[in-house]
Amino acid sequence: MKKSIILPFLFLSISALLVAFHQGDLITNSYHRSPFQSNGPSGGNSGAPGEQNCTACHSGATLDGSAENTIVLLDANNQPTLTYVPGGAYTVNLVMASNPAKKGFQATALSPSNAMAGTFTANLTTQIVNAVISGAQRNYAEHRASSNTSSTPTWTWTWTAPATSVGDVKFYIATNKANNNGNPQGDQIYLSQHTFTAQASGAGLTENENVSAFNLFYAADTQLATITFESLQQGSIDLKLVDMNGKTWSIKKNEQVTIGKNKITVDLSGSYPKGTYILQAIINGKPFTKNIIIN
Repeated sequence: MKKSIILPFLFLSISALLVAFHQGDLITNSYHRSPFQSNGPSGGNSGAPGEQNCTACHSGATLDGSAENTIVLLDANNQPTLTYVPGGAYTVNLVMASNPAKKGFQATALSPSNAMAGTFTANLTTQIVNAVISGAQRNYAEHRASSNTSSTPTWTWTWTAPATSVGDVKFYIATNKANNNGNPQGDQIYLSQHTFTAQASGAGLTENENVSAFNLFYAADTQLATITFESLQQGSIDLKLVDMNGKTWSIKKNEQVTIGKNKITVDLSGSYPKGTYILQAIINGKPFTKNIIIN
């Protein structure tokens, strides 16, 4: 009699243990997946130097995000800019071109030495997390649980630039175009980098040791833009138009720059919707910008 009682008891005990183990495994998997799908990852997943990216948890491919990720920096006058004044506060807007049904992101901003450049402040659509990378703390902006769907087309936060110029600041962006299948399999991760150049406090334009006297005049009636500057060396100039949504048009590429005074006139009529734009001139590798309005 004792033998017949003990064997069923052992069977039931082992079965209960296996069920408990399986449930614990499901809880553990859920614990690891859930934060990355709904309320943003831990810091250190933006794809910046020394970091991982979203594929640390999502098993999808890593893709070039230069066309998918659009980031626009707005100054105190709510005008788009490609330069920053040290200590200035800027609104950052991040858009995924595809605006998938389920999505997420993480972003940071670094100096040329890969140190955190300035600080981030959260908005209703974003939150801020921190991580220590290579012995130094970095700020990260990322999605919230309430902003990880297409109903939030734009993520917004505030960037306060470094108190003193650190040179070019590079934003590193990792976005997740999720397939909404309820697990981390098969998602697409887009990585991109976006550079903003320091300008002297109070200056309207950035200049460097080889280019001076940069000026841009735009005639609204003729829609002609005239750019003048002086260069100490030969080189090239690229001209681009960027609208407030980050869409870019290439106007001229590899136009010749000569030593001395240069003058370039471009026709902006016909092809561009009405609105506010940044006209960006990259002269010998350095960007110069000016806001214009096409009527």
